[in-house]
Amino acid sequence: MTTLGLDTSNYTTSAAVFDGADGVNAGRLLEVRSGELGLRQSEALFQHVKALPGRLEELGRSGLLRDISAVAASTRPRAVEGSYMPCFLAGESQGRTLASVLGIPFFAVSHQQGHLAAAAWGAGRMDLLDAPFLAWHLSGGTTELLRVEPEGVNVRAEKVGGTTDISAGQLIDRAGVLLGLDFPAGKALDALASEAANGPKPFRVKLRGLEFSLSGVENQVKALAAEGAPETVARFVLDTVADVVRRATLAAMEEHPGLPVLCSGGVASNTRLRHVLTEACQAVFAPPQYSADNAMGAAILAHRLARR
Repeated sequence: MTTLGLDTSNYTTSAAVFDGADGVNAGRLLEVRSGELGLRQSEALFQHVKALPGRLEELGRSGLLRDISAVAASTRPRAVEGSYMPCFLAGESQGRTLASVLGIPFFAVSHQQGHLAAAAWGAGRMDLLDAPFLAWHLSGGTTELLRVEPEGVNVRAEKVGGTTDISAGQLIDRAGVLLGLDFPAGKALDALASEAANGPKPFRVKLRGLEFSLSGVENQVKALAAEGAPETVARFVLDTVADVVRRATLAAMEEHPGLPVLCSGGVASNTRLRHVLTEACQAVFAPPQYSADNAMGAAILAHRLARR
C-alpha cells in the first residue's frame, strides 16, 4: 500500500509517498526576496498553488504515484483548537480533490504531527510513536517543547515548554539577514558559525520552569554585529540557542523521567544543536531533510491511518 502526503507550510511546498517502509519527498522552498524576512500569507498561498502540481509531477515522473491508497495533508499548524494558517489550504484542497477523484480516503493531520512522524521515521525510531516521549518542534515559527502520547495511530502533543515570544528560527533568520544572508538563513548561518574558532560565551537566557524568552538575545546580536566578525556573531547565536534548549530539555527530563527526546523542525538540522543535545541527553535526530518542513510525515500518518 502506497500513500500520498501533502504539506504546504509557510515556506516549503512538498509532496511525498510512503509504502510502509520507504518513502520519497519532493519539496521546494518558496521564493523570498533578498533582504526580506518572510512572506505574507496571501503570497505564500499563491506560490503553493503554483508549485504543488510540479511537486506531484516530480513524483509521477519517477513512477511513484501508481496505486495510491490514501491521501493526507497538513491542514493546520497544530492539532489544537483555533490553530489555523491560510497557506495550508493549498495542500488540503488539492489533497481532498485527489482523494475524491481516486475514490480513496483523505486524512487531515497537523503540520506538527507530520514533523514528529517524519523525524521518528527519518531517525529509524518509528517505535517512538507508540509510547509517550518528549519532543522539540524547532522551526521558523515554532519553538515548543512537547509531551507526546499515542492517539490511535496518530499522536497527541501537549506543550509543556518553549519560547514565550520569538522562536529560535526567527532569531536565527533575523541574525542571518542582519549579516547579509538570504532568508531562510539557518543553513548558511550554520556554515558561517563553523568558521569561528572561538567566540563569546553564549548569552545565558533565563529559564522560567520550562519556558524562556529569546527577544532579549536579538538586542545582544545587534550589538555584537556592530563590532564583531560575522562568523563570531553566527557562533554566538547558535551557541545561545543550543544552551537554553539543552537546559530546558534536562529540566523536562527531570519532570518526565524515563521519556526519550525527539527533535524535529528545521532548526533541529543545526550542527551545534545536534551535538549539544546528543551529548547531553542522547536526543534523537532525523537527517536534516526530514527535520526541515516536508510532507513525509503526512504520508506516514496516512499509511498508519489507512491501515487502521
